[in-house]
This record gives sequence, C-alpha cells and structure tokens, in this order.
Amino acid sequence: MSMEKLGYGFQLYGCRAQQTGEVHEIVPIVILVGEKGMMSQTVGRLCFRNKTALAPMVRVGTLPMRLLALDYGADIVYCEELIDIKMMQCKRVVNEVLETVDFVAPDDRVVFRTCQREKDRVVFQMGTADPQRALTVAQLVENDVAAIDVNMGCPKEYSTKGGMGAALLSNPDKIEAILSTLVKGVSKPVTCKIRILPSMDATVDLAKKIERTGVAAIAVHGRTKEERPQHPVHCDVIQAVAQAVSIPVIANGGSLDLMKSYSDIQTFREATGASSVMLARAAMWNPSVFRSQGALPLEKVMEEYIQYAVRYENHASNTKYCLCQMLRDKVESPLGKQLHAAQTSSEICEVFALEEFYKETRNYLLARQEALNANTQPADCLTMDGDVTTMPVRFDRKEYPPQITPKMHLLEWSRREKLEQPVYMTVQRPLDRGFQSTVTVGDKKYRSTLWEKSKKFAEQSAAIVCLRALGLPDGRISEQETGLVNKRKREEKRDSESEEDRGFRANGFTDASDSIRRKRRLSENSQQEVSG
Repeated sequence: MSMEKLGYGFQLYGCRAQQTGEVHEIVPIVILVGEKGMMSQTVGRLCFRNKTALAPMVRVGTLPMRLLALDYGADIVYCEELIDIKMMQCKRVVNEVLETVDFVAPDDRVVFRTCQREKDRVVFQMGTADPQRALTVAQLVENDVAAIDVNMGCPKEYSTKGGMGAALLSNPDKIEAILSTLVKGVSKPVTCKIRILPSMDATVDLAKKIERTGVAAIAVHGRTKEERPQHPVHCDVIQAVAQAVSIPVIANGGSLDLMKSYSDIQTFREATGASSVMLARAAMWNPSVFRSQGALPLEKVMEEYIQYAVRYENHASNTKYCLCQMLRDKVESPLGKQLHAAQTSSEICEVFALEEFYKETRNYLLARQEALNANTQPADCLTMDGDVTTMPVRFDRKEYPPQITPKMHLLEWSRREKLEQPVYMTVQRPLDRGFQSTVTVGDKKYRSTLWEKSKKFAEQSAAIVCLRALGLPDGRISEQETGLVNKRKREEKRDSESEEDRGFRANGFTDASDSIRRKRRLSENSQQEVSG
C-alpha cells in the first residue's frame, strides 16, 4: 500500500469511473483546496441504487475497515452503530495531525472518526429511540458524512433494552416519528435498516410506512429478530418488499450461505430483487470480497488493514479484534497465537513484519505534530484571565519520556531558582467530570483553558502552561535532552550498579577498584612505618 493511498496528500481532478454491478457510472469530482490546503470533494447526493455496501458492524466498522472496503470496491460503507446519548456528549474536533474529523467524548475517547477520503460514501448509523435525540446527533455529524441511518434491526440486548434496534419494529409510530423528524431536519439522505417481521404482509406494510416518511432507501436483513445467522435468509420476503416500494431496497443477510465471492453478490441481488446488496460477515472475514477481480490472500488483506490502523491511530484492542475475526478458525494457528499475545500496535506490526512501516508512520505523524506545534506559536496564545496566565494546551502522555513529566521539570526549575514548591489548585466540573488545575509559582498563576479527564492530567497541563510562558522546555520527546532527563539517566545508571559497588560507595569509595587502591596505599604506608 502506497503512502499516497494512506492519505499522505495528493490531488485528483476530472472524473472517476466506477463499476456497480453491470452498470458503469462516470462521477464528476471537484477538488477544492482551502486556506490550510485541506481538500473537499464535492459529488452529487448519495445514491443507493446498484451499490454494494459494507454493513454496519459493532467493533468492525471503524475507519480502517471502511477505508479498506472502499479500496477493494465497496460503493458505500456504514460505520458501526453508535448510540445517540453517547454521541450527544461528543465534541467535533478537527485532528490536523491525522487529517481526520473526530467526535470526542468528555473522557477524550474518540467515539467516531472519519476522513475526507470517505466523506461522500460513509453512512453514519445511530441507535436511537427518540426523535429529538436522533435529530441532535444527525445535525452534529451531517456535514462530515454522506447519509444518516437508523438501526431498527439489531436484536442484541444492549440495543433493544433502551427501545432501540429491533425493539422499534414493534412500535411503527415511533419509527415514523424518528424518520420523519430526521428527513425534515437534515440535508443529507436518511435511511434505516430493519429485520423482517413474522409475516410477509406485516413486513411489507412496515416498509410502505417507512417509505412514506421520505427516506432515501431501506435496508432489509432477511431474518426475524429471533433468528440467528445459522437460520436461512428469507430472500422471498426481501423480494416482496422490493416489489412493494419505489425506493431502493438494500438486501442483507446472505453472508453465510449465499456470498462466498464477488460473483455471489450479483446472485444474491437477483435472488432478492433488491436494488443493492449489503455485506456484513463476508466482508468482516475478508473485505477483499468486494474486488471484482477476485479476493486477495488473507494475510495481504490483514497487512493492508494494519497499515490503515496504524496510519489513523486505531486503538490496538480494536485492531486486534478485527484481525482475529479475519482469522476465524485459524485463530489458534502460530500466527493467531502471536497476534493474541500482542498488546500494542507496535507489537501487532512485529507479528506481520511491519516494524519498518510502523516506524516510518510514527515518524511521519510526529513530524506533522512538530510542524503544527511550530506554526501554532504557543507564546501568542497566552492570555490573561484575571491574574491567571492561560493557554489552550492538553497533556499527552505519549509525547513525554517514561517517568518524566512537565510537573517534574517545573519542580526542578523552581528548586534551582530557589522558589517555593509549585502549588496546584484543582477543580472538577460536574457536567462531564472534567478537571482543571491552576498552578502557582513565584506568586504567579498559570492554567490551561482545556479540561482534562483526570486531576493528574489537569496538573500536568497547568505545568505545561507555566513552562511555556516562562520560555522553558517542558520535556517533550521532540525537545533536546534536558538536565532533568540526564539526571534521571544518571540515577538509572546508579541503580543498575552491582550490590558490591553500592556497598563500596556506602563506605566512601567510588567503586571496587577504588577500594582496592585504597587498601594498597594503606598497606604501603604500614610497611613504611614498620621499616622506619
């Protein structure tokens, strides 16, 4: 996979030719370059006819999998179901290092991450049981996605216990209220995904009711909420829905028995009479199933998935989970056991001999971070809030050497300057339990304007503000080694000495050889005294 393919910056102009089934489309592309060089791609409103789609899958449908599916030929990709209440607490953040848009929870966890590459083909799926909450979330993300989808088919308890997912199937009035509110309230297409009801007639009636809300398409999983993957998919019910409505119907549920290869996608489409096909487990097992030229060897697919995961800083546990799903019954193989033992992205890369790629990518991202920091000019960000000097900074543990923190640097500097020890005053915000700390050094106060997830992190942020305001290094890895780092190295060297050497030091000797020399001198003096 090339660096350009991973999003390291390139521009395209003209048209894109894409194949959807037997239909070839020419899609015009307009590239706009903004003040910061960011690209925005403008295409028409997302169409759901004659498409193949990556289905929404919990823990699987994160950014690396979505981008990989697009590489292999998927026309549309759905994110995993995200719950409305959690998304309502998120803040939209432009991540200039990764070149992504992140929706970040109060605890700094990234709930949803997307990028320019998928903007016109990613569908945001939410779990909701309330029209107003659904609208709030849809309006939060609508400018960063191609469409909004409501999950009305998930049979799992975590979804249904809140009245979401398949629980909505028994409440058609609420379905109508949610979808109508979304259609009227957002500018992007609105869709939903359902399961079939116990009877064909009931399923068709529900589909017609959904169509009247103005949605752009409806995805139908051909099983009831009580049925599981081992049960056969009811292609006839999906076909009845497709014949009864005029909007596109997306068929889903054929992974186990009906879709083993790319050619099977068209077979499933014909069997259901649907406009489009959505793949879940078949794509989870090997996302190259979308390739018209045929699936790729699994190990190559896994390597390309890892590359996206590293490039976009996917959480190692999620990366590991998705790779294990690809391995399936080979999870107990030597490769599977090595993967199971890996705990970090670096260790996962070692399993697949991608150490050099990991190193290059981390260096690239670090260089981007340093360039952005240099352009930010932190001193210009200093502002006064009463008698407190403030700056918008956040403490990132990864940017500092092990066991070295900004607080330690500030304490060391204060001692050298013969100042009193820094004093931290921390408060907690009840709304999201965020922390903010003010440090007092030499009768002056310093504070970050950003709230942290813990008291410790808030104190570190305050120390960073103080150090930068004073023009002092705060100890980041990118900075040259400071006296404190060198001091810690000396301490580590001392700790690694042998017990014998430490015993000699305790008696005033530098090391064992020093003791021997001292004994020799004493012996020579004694001999001189005796001979004298």
